[in-house]
Amino acid sequence: MDLATLEAHRRTVTTRRGEVSVLDLGTGPVALFVHGVGTNSYLWRNVVAPVAPGRRVIALDLPLHGRSPAPSDGDVSLAGLADTVEAVCESLALGGVDLVAHDTGGAVAQIFAARHPERLLTLTLTNCDTHDNVPPPAFQPTVDLARAGQLAPQAPDLLADMAVARAAVFASGYERPDDLDLDVVRAYLEPVLGTPERARAFERLLVGLAPSDLLAVEPMLERLTVPTLVVWGTGDEFFELRWAYWLRDTIPGVTEVVELEGAKLFFPDERAADLVPLLLKHWQVVVRQGSRA
Repeated sequence: MDLATLEAHRRTVTTRRGEVSVLDLGTGPVALFVHGVGTNSYLWRNVVAPVAPGRRVIALDLPLHGRSPAPSDGDVSLAGLADTVEAVCESLALGGVDLVAHDTGGAVAQIFAARHPERLLTLTLTNCDTHDNVPPPAFQPTVDLARAGQLAPQAPDLLADMAVARAAVFASGYERPDDLDLDVVRAYLEPVLGTPERARAFERLLVGLAPSDLLAVEPMLERLTVPTLVVWGTGDEFFELRWAYWLRDTIPGVTEVVELEGAKLFFPDERAADLVPLLLKHWQVVVRQGSRA
């Protein structure tokens, strides 16, 4: 779905943690999508339309990403971001949701699921931060730049040429980075780096990435029986395949690990056609199980 069409489905949700921008389309059982650091709800643009028939699809912009401002309390830790997801569910009066998450959003989703298992019908995790792999080693140089205060000053030069920005930021996460539309690159990067204030806030978010919040909920993950699908790109430079099986061995609700051969970090965008049928199958199995209950 193109960006202009998606924008017709955008709304702002007022929550106890501040305003959160979401894409909200369709009606029916709710599928809730959570992106990772440096992208936004547009990551799911090739997923939402194919799964929307007969379903309400909500893709949120995490705080400081897309059209969502900083949370009211300024907390953009993984735990704080997970609380934003809960606040959106509260404000929209959502019942059980099928939660799908990626990258840093996968860590956020694990914390949210551990704290609020009653909110979930199913969980799907794609390549994401797991256990103590926060941030992953391949992303550490970016975090180091942020810690040194050197990321924000470089932002104007980076944003001056979207083709250069695409190569610098996204080439390692796409199998075919030159196919990534430059309007999407701009839509990802301008909200996090487009002004000095945003860029400094983004630096603070990156510096705050730490495994402590994930490790704190691990005992609860070890009791999480929500049906969970793990879909992992095997060509990812950031999240090794072993983490998919760590999730399988940790979360008792994991029903299947699916490997996507050669897929890189941003495969939910680039290879949405591979992900969509897996989601529909996962959700339908739960529906059938419910009908037999």
